[in-house]
Amino acid sequence: MTKIAVILGSTRPGRLGEGVAAWVYEQARQHGGAEFELVDLKAVELPLLDEPGVPMMGRGQQPHTARWAEIVERFDGFVFVTAEYNHGIPAALKNALDFLYAEWNHKAAGFVSYGADGGARAVEQLRQVMAQLRIADVGPQVTLNLATDFVAYSEFKPQGHQEANLKGVLDEVITWSEALREVRTAA
Repeated sequence: MTKIAVILGSTRPGRLGEGVAAWVYEQARQHGGAEFELVDLKAVELPLLDEPGVPMMGRGQQPHTARWAEIVERFDGFVFVTAEYNHGIPAALKNALDFLYAEWNHKAAGFVSYGADGGARAVEQLRQVMAQLRIADVGPQVTLNLATDFVAYSEFKPQGHQEANLKGVLDEVITWSEALREVRTAA
């Protein structure tokens, strides 16, 4: 069965992403069509990139890199839940992406972002990174606005239409993850 990771990209204390990621994961489980797992980067505990070699050239030397590679390798696709910090992605998410290369290749990704403007600029940055990592990112995305999808800018309560937006992301990530299976096998 196709395996999709919902990756929570913020590790900041007081982050709003926990509620968002829990919602995405629960909606994904109800959606079906794949096996879903929630991966919280805070629990992965990666330090700042500390590998002497370039990830594109092969496996890293650190035990935490090997553990992270094993996690990422298990999945056919990803739904990244990301905050937008200063018009960009959280440093922890960029760091986690930079630790690996081949483990990301020929998989699919979708995005659920949140922030003052829905996190759209963070997703634009992620799309650039996905291209370099050879991840096929899907067009539909969910952008959650702090003013309209959160009560008092802190309690996550998505507007009703966001479920349909998320369904579109999940449909595409599953479809592309399955379609890329042959590419992954051939590589």
